Amino acid sequence: MSITDEKTIAEIVSTNIKASHIFKKHGIDFCCGGGITVKKACEKKGIEYSKVLEELRHFDAPVVGDYDYNNWKLDALIEHIVAVHHLYVEENIPLVLQYAEKVAKVHGHHYTETIEILNLFKIVAGDLSSHMKKEELILFPFIQKMVLASETGMPLEIPHFVEVANPIAMMEDEHETAGNLFKEIGRLTNNYTAPEGACNTFRALYDKLAEFEEDLHLHIHLENNILHPKALELEKKLTRKSSH
Repeated sequence: MSITDEKTIAEIVSTNIKASHIFKKHGIDFCCGGGITVKKACEKKGIEYSKVLEELRHFDAPVVGDYDYNNWKLDALIEHIVAVHHLYVEENIPLVLQYAEKVAKVHGHHYTETIEILNLFKIVAGDLSSHMKKEELILFPFIQKMVLASETGMPLEIPHFVEVANPIAMMEDEHETAGNLFKEIGRLTNNYTAPEGACNTFRALYDKLAEFEEDLHLHIHLENNILHPKALELEKKLTRKSSH
């Protein structure tokens, strides 16, 4: 993989999604914090830059067609986000809540952090449910209309939010909030490491939370680093066309 000092984490992961595993391993945020260079991220985390760079340069696994999100059409990417990531969140929130409530009830007196984990996950669950509705009802349909307008030459009506940058800014703020809440959950769970001798439900909760966070990171990456910049660019092109 060709890496330069100027390339941002978002650019690297957009080119090859599998690079996210290297960033994940080193605790480097590739979704909300993807707008900075690898060097800057390493400085912030106190990680040896040359070591991470070496791993990235030797990370030449070919991109599987299904994962080459950067070359997908925007409407196909939206369909994928809804069908895979929104569905994952909807299906897994009840399960995580079930585990978290049971663990907090049974072990909360001794492991007090489990009560805080439950409360934080309840906030994440509520926030994400409302966030995804806004995307599905407001932002995504408008991006799909822009795609249609660019393909057919049909005029694009100015939306009530005036320009796509407005809902995008709101969605990215909400992504950051969810990401920060999960950082705190990660800290409280000792990076999803269940206590020694923990029961199966306790272990299942931590395992599921780790999986949920991993899906959330990819979900946010696809929107922040691929969908949103391309939607902003498409709107500029359409605006230029209509002004001529």
